This record gives sequence, C-alpha cells and structure tokens, in this order.
Amino acid sequence: MPLPESTSTAAPSPAPRGLAATCVRQVKRELAIARRRGSEWINPLLFQALVIVLFPLGISPEPALLATLAPGLLWVTALLAVLLSLDALFRSDFDDGSLEQMLLSPQPLPALCLAKTFAHWLLTGVPLSLIAPLLGLLLSLPAAGVATLMAALLLGSATFSLIGAVGAALTVSLPRGGVLLSLLILPFYIPVLIFGAGAVNAAIVGDPVAAPMALLGAMLALAIAGAPFAIAGALRISVDG
Repeated sequence: MPLPESTSTAAPSPAPRGLAATCVRQVKRELAIARRRGSEWINPLLFQALVIVLFPLGISPEPALLATLAPGLLWVTALLAVLLSLDALFRSDFDDGSLEQMLLSPQPLPALCLAKTFAHWLLTGVPLSLIAPLLGLLLSLPAAGVATLMAALLLGSATFSLIGAVGAALTVSLPRGGVLLSLLILPFYIPVLIFGAGAVNAAIVGDPVAAPMALLGAMLALAIAGAPFAIAGALRISVDG
C-alpha cells in the first residue's frame, strides 16, 4: 500500500546577507548604540561649543579680531572634538567581544570598517558641521564664509574620521591609548586643517575656493580608498597580537 505523500516542507534556509545589507545593518547598529550612550557623542559637540563661547572672554570680544581668528579656531576645535570621540570607536566592541565577531565575519572586513567609520562621521562630523554656522556667529564670522565652512567641514571631518579610525584600531588593545592615538594621527590631520581653514578664508575675502575644496575632496577620496584596508589590518594586529 503506497504511503501518502508528505505535505510538510522543510523550512527554507535563510539567504546569505549581501554586503550592502550587512553594511547598512552595521550603521544601524552603531546608531542604536549611540542612542544608548548619548554622552559619548554629545561631549565633542559640548567641547567645541564651550571653547568657542569661552574664547572671546579669554582673548578679546572685539568683532574684527574674532572674525580674523574664526576660520582657524573653528577648524581646530572641530579637529579636537573629533579626537575626543575616536578612542571609543572600537573600544566597546573590543571589550565585549564584538570586534572578534566582526573579524570572523564572512563579509570583507574593510567594508565593515568603512561602514563603522561612516557611522562615526554621521555622529560627529555631520553635527559639528551643522552647528558651525551658529558658532561662527559667536565669533563674528562673515556670512560669505558660512556655506564654505559647512561644506569644508563635511569633507574634512570625514577625512578626520577615516584617518582617526586607523589610529583607534592600532591602539584599541592598549588600556590608555588616547595620548598615543593623538600623537599618531595629528600629523596627518595638518594638511586637512590647512586647506580647510584656507578655503574659509578665501571665501571671506572673495577669492576662488575651488582649489582648496578640490584638495579636500582629493584627500577624502584617497582616505576612502586606503583607510578601510589600513583599519582592517590594524584591527587584526591589535586583536591577534
């Protein structure tokens, strides 16, 4: 007597997640963690705001002097604010073992590092760029330089995050790597700082800003092309070592 055909079907195995979907999930994860640890990402913004507010009190409230110093001061404080947030970029993942899981992921590690760095830029560089016009008003920054300041900070802060992530990956296994991290990456920040402040100064006096902005874009493109691989290699050295 023939047995009745089984009507049950095995549950299909989940399709492997693509690289793009994995990177999106990585960014969402970082943003969700940032919501739970809001102070780690608000502190850089507060630091920059406090320095800008206190600077006129310590130097001079004269608008002409503040307007002259505003481009460089805004860029230096943005650089230091990014530095404050870099030590925590991989630290929590290293402490709870998530970093080892990321290293064992079937997806390319440089792509995951790029996604994580992109999330860091969203949490630090973008807010710093958005509040820059308000802080510029406190320093009597001419209106002609506001748009260039925001655009330059968006490009420069992304480069800061990519370069800084390399240093954060190298020092993630050290108990107090903040000072060493600063010493490692500050020399690479200087060209971005020079051309970023130069673009704002050029916009204020009416000179063309295409050249310094193009150089900022070129440095960002170079960082995007090379930094993810450097970050991945540094993480493997720090975790395996």
